[in-house]
Amino acid sequence: MRYDIDGAMLQTLLPSLTAAEDALARLDERVLRSVVGEGFAERSHFFDAAGALWVAGELVHVEDLVLHDAHMDSRAPTHNLTIAHSVLRARRRIWTGEPGWALGVAGLATLTATGGEGEGKAQDAKSLAAPVEADEEGEDEDGPLAAEMAEIDALLARSQKLLDIHTGKTPAGETAVVPARPNEDPLGLLGDDEWDEEQRLAEWRSVLPLADSLPPVLGAVILFEAWERIEPLRRQHWLGGLLVASQLRARGKVASHLFSFYGGLKLVRHERRRARDRATRLLAFLEAMHLGAAAGLKEIDRLSLARTQMELRFRGRRSNSSLPELADFILSRPMVSAAMIARHLRITPRGALNLVNEIGIREITGRGRYRAWGII
Repeated sequence: MRYDIDGAMLQTLLPSLTAAEDALARLDERVLRSVVGEGFAERSHFFDAAGALWVAGELVHVEDLVLHDAHMDSRAPTHNLTIAHSVLRARRRIWTGEPGWALGVAGLATLTATGGEGEGKAQDAKSLAAPVEADEEGEDEDGPLAAEMAEIDALLARSQKLLDIHTGKTPAGETAVVPARPNEDPLGLLGDDEWDEEQRLAEWRSVLPLADSLPPVLGAVILFEAWERIEPLRRQHWLGGLLVASQLRARGKVASHLFSFYGGLKLVRHERRRARDRATRLLAFLEAMHLGAAAGLKEIDRLSLARTQMELRFRGRRSNSSLPELADFILSRPMVSAAMIARHLRITPRGALNLVNEIGIREITGRGRYRAWGII
């Protein structure tokens, strides 16, 4: 399939392309110069992860994602929440890497787990172990997460046993069980031999030279359309929007943060995003960038106003006051709880509640217990 742009289509896309280019440039400049830019960049990870699931037709509450990321789930995490957290971790990995890392062979291999297993596993182990080690230093296997870790170990053991049976490998002391044929994997849980993800990824990467020869925004929408048409990954289809944001960063169009493409895409109607006409799809993707940038500008205004109001509360305080650090933490999360504040500031839950009352942030749950606060 050809992905180049002819003159007639370019003339159709030009007004939307200009609007998107201008909006992204304004957003990048605002985030770069704003005092709340760092908090905005961190908050966008959560909203874009929830938006990726929204575009896929699944609903994940941002509040649940925040609690799950802090290892403070109020209930057992759902499958969709686990996927959303994978999107969140992938965005953070892309943001902490070099601007063009995610679009390279090594970056795609790490993000898709198709190669470079050593680096990918090391990053996953570090990201999984760091919160626990920072939170529960010195605790042994009888800590509060011991039961959950035991359940995970049991699940991994059952999965490994199923894989051994499917591949014909038999653990010592057990009898091999041959799976039923010919319909040995009716749900497609163990992969599809005809779905060559490496070949599809290579086909998608072949579009990169064309995208690099076009203006950054137009090249980004070409890449996303190619990702939607080729569908390289069956279980990580959400990675396409993150690679679009990485391409905008690599081209220097949005360098101050990782653009929340899915946050804007969910504001476009499904009929336009999945239209048969190519021009309609490209216009929808350009509109998604424009709407996402406009929403980001409004978010910057809200965060700046909230920061100003909180500064009035701790102006004139002693130099070692925890209120400025609390304000930065509040700006970096869609919501916070007393336990999250206590962990971040290393204070008691009672002290966290006292700081929340002093800083004057709005309570968003309406409950007397298990409360949370956020900027609305």
